Amino acid sequence: MHLSSLALSHFRSHRQARLALDARPVALSGPNGAGKTNLIEAVSLFSPGRGLRRAAAQDMARKPGTLGWKVRGELTTAGTTHEIAFASDGGARTVAIDDKAASQVALGRIARAVWLVPSMDRLWIEGADGRRRFLDRTALSFFPDHAQASLDYEKAMRQRNRLLKDQIRDTHWYNALETQMARSGAVLHANRQATVERLVRAQAEAETAFPVTALALVQSEGGLPETEADLRDALADSRSRDMAAGRALVGVHRTDLAAVFVAKDVPAVDCSTGEQKALLISLILANARALAQDEGAPPLVLLDEVAAHLDAERRAALYDEICALGAQAWMTGTGPELFADLGERAQHFTVTVTDEGGESRVTPGP
Repeated sequence: MHLSSLALSHFRSHRQARLALDARPVALSGPNGAGKTNLIEAVSLFSPGRGLRRAAAQDMARKPGTLGWKVRGELTTAGTTHEIAFASDGGARTVAIDDKAASQVALGRIARAVWLVPSMDRLWIEGADGRRRFLDRTALSFFPDHAQASLDYEKAMRQRNRLLKDQIRDTHWYNALETQMARSGAVLHANRQATVERLVRAQAEAETAFPVTALALVQSEGGLPETEADLRDALADSRSRDMAAGRALVGVHRTDLAAVFVAKDVPAVDCSTGEQKALLISLILANARALAQDEGAPPLVLLDEVAAHLDAERRAALYDEICALGAQAWMTGTGPELFADLGERAQHFTVTVTDEGGESRVTPGP
């Protein structure tokens, strides 16, 4: 799976950008603020979801100005090339596959991407919300239906929370909403559990320079309802407590992801900053490796400023693993020397800022 072309129009700092590509990794070097992350954010749109910044469509437009933005690329996967286009004229983002309007679910059937960005470095020490987003993003790479199940669950939970806050006691309404939450929640839990098992297996099946992470799903309060019936019963039993709190206190929205550095038997939250980064890289590589086994080709891999946080030996090991995987990995760094070990195994681009209103420019070569 790789992009053979990428074109941006009025996207973030890029007024116009066109890249001709092959299947090799892509090294983007340039100073801070040049627009490197903006490029890989555009690439992240080629998988279902909101992109690596989780930004609203209107926030992706180049400023100042009121023009909309466009991102277009040719994606080759499983021997077939699709032209995929994204656009916004100030409203919601649209997706087209081969010039036909498409849904995020349809996009997920042909495109996959995994990523690691600096904001994820706090994953193990921040709240459970961030770990759930990470887990759900990973699950979505395996299960295209995960996004719809999440939307259905959140919608039913919002409606139930409204009833709770208004002190409504009509059991028929609660039964209907809890049935919806239980149905979609069971799908979410099954997908998450399968994702954890897949990541653990992918780590165990490969020789890697990065540490192995033991993963487990845990519940922030009480037990972990696994089946649709268990979840429905748990919601019904918790109504009185939920009404006092004004929100649902049980359910898959309370799930957390626990991680342990296996070699040291130390929880990730207690590891050093460098170890926490290495654990994250290990999971991203495992995700890519598992997808390659499932789909016959690795996904797009996006690694923002990853080289700067690794010593030379581990950086070289990362590049070797990416090339062995055969992934088109998009990597950013402040200088071309960070990618010297890749040599001809990668295609290199320089991103700079012109004097014309902070416009980004992309040119081939270091």
